[in-house]
Amino acid sequence: MIGSEPFIAADCEPKTLGLLSLTPKEFAAVSELARREFGVELGAGKEQLVAARIGKLMRRLQFHSFSEFYGYLQADRTGECLTQLIDSLTTNHTSFFREQAHFDFLAERLFSDQDRDRPIRIWSAACSTGEEPYTIALIAHEYFGSRGRDLPSILASDISTHALETARMGKYPAQRLQQASAPWLRKHLLRGDGRWEGWYRMRPEIVEMVDFRRINLIEPFPDLGHFDVIFCRNVMIYFSHDTQAQLVHRLAACLKPGGYLFVGHSETLTGIQHGLQHVQPAIYRKRGIHK
Repeated sequence: MIGSEPFIAADCEPKTLGLLSLTPKEFAAVSELARREFGVELGAGKEQLVAARIGKLMRRLQFHSFSEFYGYLQADRTGECLTQLIDSLTTNHTSFFREQAHFDFLAERLFSDQDRDRPIRIWSAACSTGEEPYTIALIAHEYFGSRGRDLPSILASDISTHALETARMGKYPAQRLQQASAPWLRKHLLRGDGRWEGWYRMRPEIVEMVDFRRINLIEPFPDLGHFDVIFCRNVMIYFSHDTQAQLVHRLAACLKPGGYLFVGHSETLTGIQHGLQHVQPAIYRKRGIHK
């Protein structure tokens, strides 16, 4: 979700800014802002890391002091500067077929159980630059397409407009796909040439399977309907326990009875009242029967 490096160049060369040092008051201001707007917790001991990342952002945006940057941040009504700030403060590693066991479960257990006429609905709730929802789309196209059945409807959301711009293009350097071992993968890719040599692009039929939208997970969700599957992986690690509990409760409310919630393997719902049934590591199911 947040923390994806945007594929956008600065308008011009940034001016030199020395190593940034934040006062305790400045660090507290940034921490409160991140907590209030995004639910992200910047705990004690992260002062130098936060200062280094804000300093890098300030250089890119050509601000000469923290007070100048923070003033602009508060005055910016577009929310773009705030999004760039949270992108800078958080790091989210993402890749195709990350946590392979989840996708094996999706194809072998969940897809094979879908004998209804209607297509299933899947939400990738922290999609970053698109690797997760495209992995879902690739597996679904391979599974359902070969059987002549309707493809799933996939919603992919993130808070970062920059990450979503990258995801919508569906273009990735070859090294991002090197760890993807599925033998059928290449038939769904277009190889770049000229200035795009060394890059691949998802074929149109894969891109068209995914609807990308900007959603802030700590704010009330828009009317999204209900889903058979929700992926919300490796984003709750940034949230406080209370924010995690609130998010899980709202995600569970978006699941159909019998629907599945996938979280990251480094995340746990221990200590959270959620009413979901634990299926296997990082996979939970809403009680009830699919209809």
